[in-house]
Amino acid sequence: MTLRFKNLRIVALAGALTAPGSGIWAQELPLDAPDPDFHVQIWAQNVESDKPFLPGATVAVGGQFFRPGQKVWFSRGIFPVTPEPLIADAEGRISALVTIPANAPVGTHPILLSTERPYHAEILDLKISPELAVTGAEMFDVQAAKLAPGLYQSAYSARAGAIFASSAAGYPPITQSELLKVDPATLEIVARTTPSEAPQGGLYAVYGLGVDDANGRVWVTNTRHDTVAVYAQSDLSLVKQFDAGLNPHARDVVVSAQRGKAYVSAVGAPGVAVFDAQSLAYEGMITIITQNSRVPFSPTSLHLDDASGKLFTPNMTEPELAVIDLKTGKTEKIIPLKGAKTAIGVSYDPQTKRIFVAAQGSDNLLIVDAQSGETLKAIPIGAGPLSAAFDPVSRLAYVASRGAGTITVLDVEGEILANLEGGPQPNHVTVDGKGDVFAVNKARQPDDPAGDNIRRIRRAP
Repeated sequence: MTLRFKNLRIVALAGALTAPGSGIWAQELPLDAPDPDFHVQIWAQNVESDKPFLPGATVAVGGQFFRPGQKVWFSRGIFPVTPEPLIADAEGRISALVTIPANAPVGTHPILLSTERPYHAEILDLKISPELAVTGAEMFDVQAAKLAPGLYQSAYSARAGAIFASSAAGYPPITQSELLKVDPATLEIVARTTPSEAPQGGLYAVYGLGVDDANGRVWVTNTRHDTVAVYAQSDLSLVKQFDAGLNPHARDVVVSAQRGKAYVSAVGAPGVAVFDAQSLAYEGMITIITQNSRVPFSPTSLHLDDASGKLFTPNMTEPELAVIDLKTGKTEKIIPLKGAKTAIGVSYDPQTKRIFVAAQGSDNLLIVDAQSGETLKAIPIGAGPLSAAFDPVSRLAYVASRGAGTITVLDVEGEILANLEGGPQPNHVTVDGKGDVFAVNKARQPDDPAGDNIRRIRRAP
């Protein structure tokens, strides 16, 4: 089957009636009694495992919890996707294979599912991603090493001369998680520790990570337990485990040496938590007021520019970014992100005052002028860009695209210089301030040698 896209125009239906005095065509609707117990699940997946949807790909469409024998239609507007309705089997399941046209435009295409007896409708968003060829490998020296299952983030410490990395694998209750200390030259693990057990079972698994070189500590987020913890850089001993529930969905953490504060994003709870980095006291939340008051701001990644006292964070739920003035502890401005969907990764170049935003839902990187708020460029870079890091030494931006499995390298103008292999599911990129970039990824299968790797990327001589 082939998904077909056409420009449609509305036409009057034969036999339609005119609503009295309205001049609008109308006809009687086939309404029956709603069934409150009727709920279905639908999905679409590339037949080639977890690959994104690309032009020309074959897509498996499936669903369950339909009535046995029920007819299910899929359509693009009023144009059918399948020549005949799908028929639910005896267990209420449906399945079909469809092909995305080779010339299909990238972007999100809503596909309508509808049924009768009972009548029901849902939207299945089919996101077709851009595909960039792997290029420019000769321009970079890339070294990789396997670390631990479920790598999430990493951060460089100048004080320790080490890379710290967080890992967590599995589903709650998490029983496999580690904080790692890695030699940046050899990429060997020099120390490792397992988080303490949580009262609800499992471990206080570690996800987000930030270094505090002033106090010789590492801050981590325990995302699934809505809290944070602090470890010593020297031997990874636990300094403090904060109580569960303190910081809703703690994701990212950054530490300001100039202000002696740690800042933690609270996804879904519109704000950034503040901690005293020395005393480890919780000081409250900086609330972010969005332009759309009906939808709370949902901060994700954090980028700290310590010199100017500015903290940047994208909104997951609306195309916008908050700039927080840490001197006042208030939101300085909300910048709209034109062309972004589910923005998540962020970095900043203080020299050009440009913000780099990775937008996972729209498969692009935005370059935004921090002063005017203008989106200067939106560059398609592949499926699911998740993390961005600007390297002030090479003057290049690095973007990890989890769905595409690549690390894209761009200059400050948004020109793509290289698109490097990132292994399966690249999750995070960070810089060391000396010209090296470190990327971590997640394995799809435990025995995948390219998965759960840390990569050191540097310009070739």
